[in-house]
Amino acid sequence: MKKIAVFTSGGDSPGMNACIRAVVRTGIYHGLDVYSIMYGYDGMIRGEIKKMQAHSVSNILQRGGTILKSARSENFLTKEGRKKAYDQLVNHGIEGLVAIGGDGTFTGAKVFFEEYGIPTVGCPGTIDNDIFGTDFTIGFDTAVNTALEAIDKIRDTAAAHDRIFFIEVMGRDSGYIGIECGIGGGAELVMVPETKTKIHDVVRSLKGLRKSKTSSIIIVAEGDEEGGASEVMEKVKAQFKNEDKEFKVTTLGHIQRGGSPTAKDRILGSRTGMAAVEGLLKGESNCMAGVIHDRVVYTSFEDCISKEKPLKEDYLRLQEILSI
Repeated sequence: MKKIAVFTSGGDSPGMNACIRAVVRTGIYHGLDVYSIMYGYDGMIRGEIKKMQAHSVSNILQRGGTILKSARSENFLTKEGRKKAYDQLVNHGIEGLVAIGGDGTFTGAKVFFEEYGIPTVGCPGTIDNDIFGTDFTIGFDTAVNTALEAIDKIRDTAAAHDRIFFIEVMGRDSGYIGIECGIGGGAELVMVPETKTKIHDVVRSLKGLRKSKTSSIIIVAEGDEEGGASEVMEKVKAQFKNEDKEFKVTTLGHIQRGGSPTAKDRILGSRTGMAAVEGLLKGESNCMAGVIHDRVVYTSFEDCISKEKPLKEDYLRLQEILSI
């Protein structure tokens, strides 16, 4: 193998640039020609491919987002689109790929490998931390710390006015951000997709807490079955009609995706980027490089996509105990 390419796909996450940097410099260290593909699978189809040098990735380690840009590709979902992407790679002599992204990225890489056999190793880039085969994903730690900074500030004004705040964090299918923000931010209640928290349970908890607390923070993951923070707040508020209590909603939104990555995300991105390149050179393919118990492991794309990554039971218990 002499030529490889790296791309980012799906939602951006802090630490992707650290991963790109590691891929480029590890490849060059091992004597490879390393290419970048702009705009993910869409850029692959269009041939937006250029050769990288070590200096091409200077001064990006601390930057959020991705210098290679990202896009979701409808064309790559078609056989015709994938054929165009393959032809572009062949034209550039590219023999291996490093795909940085989440489930959607790995699903595309798996299908592409099955059709054309180009060796591909993935790196887990998503703030949701919902990928099987790694303890943490690139960007998760930064997202949690960004959300916690906002939650701490909201706590100040909640306490000053005896208010109940419903704070929505990202997590359409995963409650990892929600539960860690709940524990780290001292929330009175956390609502995540993995657990069933009914509105009457929220009301009962809030009424019980009033005996000891005048303000409360409730963390709501965007994918909770009762709805987002605004919907949950309206349902709860309806149960407090005759009581003098003020309810507020804050949706943190895409602020959680941006910003300079934490040291943890910079190191994770660097480790998995290096592992992806060295995995390709050792014959690894159709898999993701992750870190479990502080050791690099390779997990098939099939397992990454199909196997669930449940919330830690002790985290759920810890949140319940500390919220009294």
